[in-house]
Amino acid sequence: MGEVVQLFSNPSAGRSSRRAVAALARAFEACGARVLLSESTTAPPRIADEATHVCVAAGDGTVRHVAGAVARSRRAVTLSIYPAGTINLLAREGGYPRDPEQFARQVLRAKVRRPHYPVTIGDGHFFACAGVGPDSLAVARVSGRLKRAIGRSAYAIASLELLFDWRRERIELEAGERKLSCEAFYVAKGRYYAGRWSFAREARVHEPLLHVVALRTARRRDYLRFVATLVTGRDVSRLANVVAFTCTTLRASAAAPLPIQADGDVVGTLPVTLTVGDEPLIFR
Repeated sequence: MGEVVQLFSNPSAGRSSRRAVAALARAFEACGARVLLSESTTAPPRIADEATHVCVAAGDGTVRHVAGAVARSRRAVTLSIYPAGTINLLAREGGYPRDPEQFARQVLRAKVRRPHYPVTIGDGHFFACAGVGPDSLAVARVSGRLKRAIGRSAYAIASLELLFDWRRERIELEAGERKLSCEAFYVAKGRYYAGRWSFAREARVHEPLLHVVALRTARRRDYLRFVATLVTGRDVSRLANVVAFTCTTLRASAAAPLPIQADGDVVGTLPVTLTVGDEPLIFR
């Protein structure tokens, strides 16, 4: 029996993304696979009964929805990610090519299977990174219309706006016996954050660990120092204001309902509990 690839895309993506999805579907079919075209909307995606492989051709937000549906279904299907969105941290993690024909051949002929432990967050999942603080407040400000028009630059504009309306709140973190008070924190499941940068160099998707970086204070100068250290490739854990640790479950709470960003989208507010799953998803 041949492969049945369920190919998910984002219905709100631009014309160039739709062309890329069509080219990818043709590439899968040229390799002998049957393709089921699906769209991920606000409703939970449904994984087709006949699918043997699920491919997501979209950004990390869509990947989060579809991969979360696979995790909930407990189906023994493999996954892959074609980089066709605003930011593609997980596609970068997997080293996937952008050429549709090369991508299809690589995925369908892959001998190696790569485990990826998802993280539950509230009633959903995330797969790359999450956090609460200036970045989540900026993500909450991003206009969907502006994001569709100018892509990732919309996040930069929201961050600049935030500099003139800065907000600081105390956040309480609990991880086992560890308790910590901070004003911002970031959680990595994989290596990358907001592009090619990394705030947790040792984080790997195939390890069932959360890598946490907390800023004791998040004044403007604290945050700008953190960002400058990050984008220049230095180790943020060496900053005096930063506490870094690993865990498998993290609980975060605050007096205010601060927004939580996960894989580039706001997914809820504090309080929240993050827990690494017991069963990994399998990527090609």
